[in-house]
Amino acid sequence: MKLLVIEDEPRILSFLRTGLEAEGFTVDAAGDGVTGLALALAEPYQLVVLDLQLPRLDGLRLLSQLHAERPTLPIVILSARADLPTRLRGFELGGIDFVPKPFAFEELLARIRVHLHGHSTETPLQVGALELDLGRRKARINGLVADLSDREFRLLLHLVSHPGEVVSRERLLSEVWGYSFDPTSNVVDVCIRRLRKKLGSPSPIETVRHAGYRLVA
Repeated sequence: MKLLVIEDEPRILSFLRTGLEAEGFTVDAAGDGVTGLALALAEPYQLVVLDLQLPRLDGLRLLSQLHAERPTLPIVILSARADLPTRLRGFELGGIDFVPKPFAFEELLARIRVHLHGHSTETPLQVGALELDLGRRKARINGLVADLSDREFRLLLHLVSHPGEVVSRERLLSEVWGYSFDPTSNVVDVCIRRLRKKLGSPSPIETVRHAGYRLVA
């Protein structure tokens, strides 16, 4: 599937392009609003990821024009301008989802996949008996419903997105906490313990000695 990412920050643009291509997508990139709009109108993209703070053409104006020309094209807004009026305006102008910065790549990826498959973010992700509700940030397993904090949700989302895969503490620190963190810190272990307590016994999160954690079906 072919995606377009419109983002003026080169580091974020490169990160998104590399990450999405690693997940099997074909990705075009634009660093300003004028170029992004021209590409979006000229190419048959399945979805657009759109920043709002763009040079040459503001993201909200771009959104309005693009939605008028291609009303069925899914547009996911990714922006630090995440106040309620801006989010509501984004939805009014045609955005189907809003992911605030700073963001977790795994959450953005999950939302992209949900929209590409024609569902809403109300459709839970499921691994075995575990369901993760993206919209409400809740987990359900064996009749138990657990409210999750932001870190708990992002960590569990990462594991759900890689079922059966061993994920190291270092990778979780980098991709869930989103910045360089003291490798001797026990924040990952603490968060895992909280998740296990909330999800009940037997836990779907397995410890792999000297390697990390794995979500089992």
